[in-house]
Amino acid sequence: MPHADAPRPRPGRPPTTSRAQILAAARGLIDRDGWERLTIRKLAAEIGVGATTLYHHVQDKEDLLLLLINEYGEQVSRPRLPDEPRERVIVAAATIHDALAAWPWAAEVLTTDGFIARLGDSPLGLVEAVVAGAVDHGCTPEHAVYVFRSIWYYTVGEILVRSHTARRGQGQSVTRQGAFFGSIDAEKLPHLAALGDRWAVLAPRDTYVDGLRALVDGLLAQGARVRP
Repeated sequence: MPHADAPRPRPGRPPTTSRAQILAAARGLIDRDGWERLTIRKLAAEIGVGATTLYHHVQDKEDLLLLLINEYGEQVSRPRLPDEPRERVIVAAATIHDALAAWPWAAEVLTTDGFIARLGDSPLGLVEAVVAGAVDHGCTPEHAVYVFRSIWYYTVGEILVRSHTARRGQGQSVTRQGAFFGSIDAEKLPHLAALGDRWAVLAPRDTYVDGLRALVDGLLAQGARVRP
């Protein structure tokens, strides 16, 4: 039975919650549990408010993720983009890659169809730079979209493979086991058999920029051929 002089909760308005506080708590939960497990109810419990309080600031989980990504995009440092169109495409794409590599869960979210169209002006500025660079190089606007899409798939794929490998420790376990391609039929797969364990050493190398340059060169050359 409570003591007669025990303090009672004071009536009045519930504690206020700012958008900055919500986004900071959401980032903490994502870092700890992953973006897939983030829910409005779990976020409300983390902050210490009711779920209905959060709905005054965000519509749903998708809206919350979009706010986080746009906020992050505004904080990404932008290098000076070169005047030369090809180099402008490469620098803009590499900036997108480096930003998402630091926040790989955002790359997973942005793979959803239509999500990228809901980004704010700041993150979309780099998309604009890629498309404009392709057009300035001589591509049609339609082919410039194809240029960006191809670079986007290459970039996101590289980030997600590295992120998932690091998270699951697959690279280390394969190296420890040895004989990466040691059990395959050398007559049917002679080149892979010849590489053997070297594959586990060669595959993790960071060759993103080299691959990006080769990809951009091919895409821009293709655009010059299809230009009416």
